[in-house]
Amino acid sequence: MELLQELIKIDHQAEMPVYIQITNAFIHHIRAGRLRKGLRLPGSREVATLLGINRMTMVAAYDELKAQGWIEMLPRTGTFVTQDLPVLKPGRIKEEEKVFTIPAKPSFHFDEKHIIPVFSSDFPEGGKIILNDGFPDSRLAPVERLVSSMRSLVRLATQRKYFMYGGAQGTEKLRHILADFLSDTRGLPVSPANILVTRGAQQGIYLAAHTLLQPGDHVVVGEPGYAGANLIFRYTGAKIISVPVDEEGMDIDKLEDICKKKKIKLVYVIPHHHHPTTVTLTPERRIRLLELAAKYKFALIEDDYDYDFHYASKPIMPMASLDRHGSVIYIGTLTKTLAPAIRVGFMVAPEQFTTAATHLRKAVDTQGDSLLENALADLYKDGTIGRHIRKSVKLYKERRDHFCNLLRTELGAHVSFKIPDGGMSVWTKFLSADTMELSANAYRKGLVMGNSRDYDTYPKRYNSVRMGFASLNFREQEKAVDILKGLLR
Repeated sequence: MELLQELIKIDHQAEMPVYIQITNAFIHHIRAGRLRKGLRLPGSREVATLLGINRMTMVAAYDELKAQGWIEMLPRTGTFVTQDLPVLKPGRIKEEEKVFTIPAKPSFHFDEKHIIPVFSSDFPEGGKIILNDGFPDSRLAPVERLVSSMRSLVRLATQRKYFMYGGAQGTEKLRHILADFLSDTRGLPVSPANILVTRGAQQGIYLAAHTLLQPGDHVVVGEPGYAGANLIFRYTGAKIISVPVDEEGMDIDKLEDICKKKKIKLVYVIPHHHHPTTVTLTPERRIRLLELAAKYKFALIEDDYDYDFHYASKPIMPMASLDRHGSVIYIGTLTKTLAPAIRVGFMVAPEQFTTAATHLRKAVDTQGDSLLENALADLYKDGTIGRHIRKSVKLYKERRDHFCNLLRTELGAHVSFKIPDGGMSVWTKFLSADTMELSANAYRKGLVMGNSRDYDTYPKRYNSVRMGFASLNFREQEKAVDILKGLLR
């Protein structure tokens, strides 16, 4: 800990013993916050070498610090600055010795208005029921199998290179597996060169948008729509144009009218289980959207974040599988398949665009987690993820049916909704209760849920909430609905 050489100065000509000088220096810097509470200190031999003193002198200093309560020595663990510092009486800490903390405001100027405030919740609280935005049940994720795969890979000499820098596009192993998987399950005629592995769908949207857009470009999105994508587009300086979303998805007639009047650079669409309304873009509108993209030369981001979770029938093939002009940038994620904390997604696009986006990714993120990517490739290869998807689809369908039945029988007089064909949430409109107030009251009763603020497109207010059912078992769903029923009554 070379810092001690700078902090501790010894005067060998002074009358005060050296070990006392060292003791006082440690106390001074602990009180000033330079040596923080809980900091692990080097052993006496190491410090003595750094300071150029006899080891026994340093042992005496440590013994004095321990006796006064400034440090603690734990057997077979080490020496630490104590968490509970001793109270000094009656002396008063000098102004320059007050514990240092980083100031709340910087001394330099930055344009804080350039940063768009976003409400971000912390990790879920224990002991509360969470009606989330529509996430998978992480309790079902094959985490043990994933960890086992990672542990096995660590032991292989061939995997050591993956602990180094490299592979901003994602490991070749995972991209090969994904190319086969996407071809077999979604009809995408892709090669590994078309695939960029990302940290979830959000990063995929970010990389696509920042590779494509310049300030002032026009971007078309659905209304209501996914706020996370709109946030990214705003950061690029693009001008956002909203198109209504109805029961059949984005209104393509309105989109065509806009294309006749303005130069559109990008259209962002969620074809399956649109966020937040959960509607699916019809086959007819998908074909027309592809035709418009080819005619007006705009890019099309197809955000297919939960393609695998369809219950009413087989999902419609992605637009990317029908794209013959290179218009579509296809975004997918494993976060919704496994668990939100497993930040792995993918972007599929023409090779030239994928290469450019990879260069950008290198600048902002260097690379992904190579070990995790290869472990996931093994789980695809041995069928673990396929089995997990089939099991989850069956279970989530049962949970959807149970939850919708609860909404109908227990809250039917207070809400309106449509049973979603897929996805993990129900777009629920509250007929009279204000969702802002309801959410706050529910929290006090032990239920965490969103409110319309998360989805409103001001000045429009939908008074609607995405209510995630997939991560709650029957008992948890019943408890959540019971709390809402009591509040609405």
